[in-house]
Amino acid sequence: MAMYQAMRAKFGPRGWWPSTAGCRSPQGRLEICLGAILTQNTSWSNVEKAVANLITARRMSISKLHALSHEALAELIRPAGYFNVKARRLANFITRVQERWGGDIEALLALPISALREELLSVNGVGRETADSMILYAAGKPSFVVDAYTARIFVRHKLIGEEDDYETIKAFFESHLPRDVPLWNDYHAQIVETGKCYCKKPRPRCDDCPLRRFLK
Repeated sequence: MAMYQAMRAKFGPRGWWPSTAGCRSPQGRLEICLGAILTQNTSWSNVEKAVANLITARRMSISKLHALSHEALAELIRPAGYFNVKARRLANFITRVQERWGGDIEALLALPISALREELLSVNGVGRETADSMILYAAGKPSFVVDAYTARIFVRHKLIGEEDDYETIKAFFESHLPRDVPLWNDYHAQIVETGKCYCKKPRPRCDDCPLRRFLK
């Protein structure tokens, strides 16, 4: 918690995950889920362009997305990069929500955490980080998100080991923090900002990092 407070003092509240329709509306929840898939291996600014294309094309609903051809969907999300691969991944997710949940994203997200995570991970193209992002930010349920920044920062601070896998790191955070969705939401966002600005590869910029005092 001291590390979190140090990052928050540096960057302020991050207000993550952004959506044009608000994170508690059906469209906002859908935007977050789509964004969690689109953000793989690209910058958030590129994801915003792809999401904006879907909104401008009036396709921001499960039924309308499900009706799109692969080619049409790929063209709309082209700014996010790897658009053919990501179009297939989006289609897998969209088809699951359409066919198993009647196109109702909120019905899916209403599942208990363990069942929801299992359901999301069974969709081809949805990995653990993507699933946890959907659970935390779209469903508003406590499931800590682990990304490359998280591992890098906390390995360098010797709180986790280089050999620790995703589930071990996730369990570490979830067992050492209050079970609080807004906290976990902002904590992950603070980690991302710290990683982008300071804890870089291959050489970190430690001098001005808000976590510098914790290295010892």
